[in-house]
Amino acid sequence: MPARTHSRPHPATTGGVDIRLPWWALALPALAFLALLLLILNPADAHAASGDPAITHLVERAHQLLTR
Repeated sequence: MPARTHSRPHPATTGGVDIRLPWWALALPALAFLALLLLILNPADAHAASGDPAITHLVERAHQLLTR
């Protein structure tokens, strides 16, 4: 005796894709970006050798703009 196949209760829609992300899927990358940005902009924690003065000036200027 062959087994019966069950049909789907609702037919599949051919419309657009409906993807919903959880809140942390957007919050975690934003938090990581902010943490890395703060590490770059905080010159007190920099222990590396001094680099190009233009890059140092650019980072200091960005820090001044963000702290206003």
